[in-house]
Amino acid sequence: QVQLVESGGGQVQAGGSLRLSCAASGRTFSNYHMGWFRQAPGKEREFVAAITWSGIRTFYSDSVKGRFAISRDNAKNTVNLQMNSLKPEDTAVYYCAAAPIRPSTYYYYTEETYVYWGQGTQVTVSL
Repeated sequence: QVQLVESGGGQVQAGGSLRLSCAASGRTFSNYHMGWFRQAPGKEREFVAAITWSGIRTFYSDSVKGRFAISRDNAKNTVNLQMNSLKPEDTAVYYCAAAPIRPSTYYYYTEETYVYWGQGTQVTVSL
C-alpha cells in the first residue's frame, strides 16, 4: 500500500505560479513511476505530467508542456509539479498517482496504469 498526500494548491491569478507536492509513504517510493492528473468541473480526469521511477524521463500533456515541470526526490519520497504561466483553464483538482514498475511498457498517460491515488488538491486560476 502506498499513501499519497498532495499539498500546495490554492488560488492564483493568471500568469502566476504554484508548486504542488505529493508526499508518499508506505512502500519503497523508487519502485513507482509517478504521475499528475487533473479534473476540472464537469470534465473527465486528464493526464498532466509523469516521471519514471529514476527521474530520468518525464512526460507532459500538450496543454502544459513548456509551462509545468515534474520532478521527484526519492530520498524524500516526494514528487513535485512546478506550474508556471498559469491559465484559467488550468483550474482543476490535481491528483498525484503511483504506478508500480512493470516489465511492460509504461503507459504514463492512462489512469489505469496507476494503482494508488491521492485525495487531490484544488488549484484555481483567476483572471
